[in-house]
Amino acid sequence: QVQLVESGGGLVQAGGSLRLSCVASGRTFSSYVMGWFRQAPGKEREFVAAIGWSRTSTYYADSVKGRFTISRDNAKNTVYLQMNSLNPEDTAVYYCAARQNLVARNPGAYSYWGQGTQVTVSS
Repeated sequence: QVQLVESGGGLVQAGGSLRLSCVASGRTFSSYVMGWFRQAPGKEREFVAAIGWSRTSTYYADSVKGRFTISRDNAKNTVYLQMNSLNPEDTAVYYCAARQNLVARNPGAYSYWGQGTQVTVSS
């Protein structure tokens, strides 16, 4: 069982930056693939980024590539999402998720989810 708690969301102006954090419980954090997803009002939950257990394997949605960076610190059981050059289209609730085995972009492939953190980007 893994419990995930996100933090770091907030209100930011277009062009600004935020860093989201997700702290996981459990002793086997390093063996989990970690992902970030987001869901805007009236839209489906969508993939943002994922990182493998090795930390060198990272994957991004085309919409955030070059602006967002996912990283993890296995010693702190934490995964981060650094978000730069934010625009209003990035406004959503951001969720952290965990799964074992391979990296996946489908939300349904993830077994564990955090409660979400709101990110609002004003124009």
